[in-house]
Amino acid sequence: MNHTKLWLILGGLFLLESSLVPWLIPTAWQTKVYVVPHLLLVIVLYIGLYVHRHTALMFGLIFGMLQDFIHYSPMLGPVSFGLGLSGYLAGLLQGRVYSSIVISMLVIGMGNLFYDSVIFGLYRLFRVIHTEFQWVFFYQMLPSMLINLLFALAVYVPMRKLFEGLSLKQRKEE
Repeated sequence: MNHTKLWLILGGLFLLESSLVPWLIPTAWQTKVYVVPHLLLVIVLYIGLYVHRHTALMFGLIFGMLQDFIHYSPMLGPVSFGLGLSGYLAGLLQGRVYSSIVISMLVIGMGNLFYDSVIFGLYRLFRVIHTEFQWVFFYQMLPSMLINLLFALAVYVPMRKLFEGLSLKQRKEE
């Protein structure tokens, strides 16, 4: 299966997430809560749900390592590990549950919380941060999850059509 479109989409979102999106978030939101949009995570979770878990793992590891190198300097690997594992776990549900928008949003919301919890757990384990989980959960994880769910809802139909087109193309090649 040719994944050129997925590479382009994820590459474009990587550039947007690192350059433009931080400026779009109002500063009033950043005073009481800390909102971090994980656009790549949403698409990796969609890849896990609609393409294959190994493909989601590969994209998660590659783009997570890029984020580790460029953004998150305290340690190399936590973002890559969290992104890859979240995509893989979302891919375990492929074909096991009925695919609908409600299930997709539920998986993306839980995947987002899992990703943030993995990052928090690894940073806390290696004493990079000293913040309590309760504060991080209410003031960082939940607001970020809501923003990511809004993005996931906005791109649900285009992503679903893209993945259905890719699966039809794969069936014709076989």
